[in-house]
Amino acid sequence: MKKTIIIYRRIDSSNINLVEERIQKELKDYNGDVIIDANELEYISSAGLRVILKIKKEYPNTKIINCNQSVYEIFEVTGFTEMMDIEKSYRKISVDGCEVIGEGAYGIVYRIDPETIVKVYKNSDSIDEILKERERARKAFILGIPTAISYDIVQVGNLYGSVFEMLDAKSFAELLNSGESINKLVKQSVAILKQIHSIKNFSNDLPNKKEEAIKWAEDCKKYLPKDIGNKLIDMMKNIPDKNTIIHGDYHIKNIMHTEKENLLIDMETLSIGHPILELACSYSIYEGFECLDPKNPEKFLGIPQDLCRKFIKLTFDYYFDELEESKVEEIKNKVKIICYTRLLRRQIKHFKIDNEEAKSSIEFCKNYLIENVPKIDNLYF
Repeated sequence: MKKTIIIYRRIDSSNINLVEERIQKELKDYNGDVIIDANELEYISSAGLRVILKIKKEYPNTKIINCNQSVYEIFEVTGFTEMMDIEKSYRKISVDGCEVIGEGAYGIVYRIDPETIVKVYKNSDSIDEILKERERARKAFILGIPTAISYDIVQVGNLYGSVFEMLDAKSFAELLNSGESINKLVKQSVAILKQIHSIKNFSNDLPNKKEEAIKWAEDCKKYLPKDIGNKLIDMMKNIPDKNTIIHGDYHIKNIMHTEKENLLIDMETLSIGHPILELACSYSIYEGFECLDPKNPEKFLGIPQDLCRKFIKLTFDYYFDELEESKVEEIKNKVKIICYTRLLRRQIKHFKIDNEEAKSSIEFCKNYLIENVPKIDNLYF
């Protein structure tokens, strides 16, 4: 249970007694969490801070929200931000009528003017996610990955977003639709991918994608014959441990082209792991999701279906340009095992196994794994 207390305008020695009396009256006989809404607060003196401190001592989970910059600075300078949860208020913007230039699992990217884009998160309680992604973007930048770093957090209706300066940037999806050579863009995309996969991260501050993949297989086990399920889990566990950086959601809507360089956005899925896990996630987006709806890749990426298939085929060709075609096909078959394990797990987690909407895609993934897992000895290259 939470109770919200609103504090207004100025709190100083001239009104502190009245303010404290009102707050104590509102909290009388209350024993839950307290949220102090400072949206209308313009100034707070040391007398007001002492009242906040009293509330914090009596209600340890007290949280202050919607502080403007000047009020937040008072809390910060006096050390209050170190002993309690205090959130700033955020600049409010609208994306009505704005062009959608990208979308991922966690957010939608809008162009709000020629120089600026905003990624609006789908979760209304996303501030922690935004701050986490900003830290991962900074991490990526320091490691040498070409990425955009957010310079502001904004409120969009009841959602929140990160703002980026992207001068005249266009996504690779936009470039494809405007007639840019697919071979040229795939080569650039693969060059970035290889650059990412050449970087190692030895600190323990990024998620391990292999651990996530093992959970996919474990969640699918009971829907597969015992020998198939066990082998699938074993193959996931036997993927070599690597400190290789992987983006985790690598596709043409997350690659932005500017006059000077190509940049990556959507860093919330940044992790470490074997590159085959990256390729499996990308394959899912360009082709694998067809098993849920034949038009899914086209709807999501915003390019014709034939270009979706061609882009991922060329990605494999250029990524493994030194290998024979038969070897590339072997790797792609391994990628598909990981892809359809992920998609099966997604469907059984989001739907009941007998849900008509999901039934055909679940059956497809199950049958694919049952037929193809016995043909594969390992899931790496």
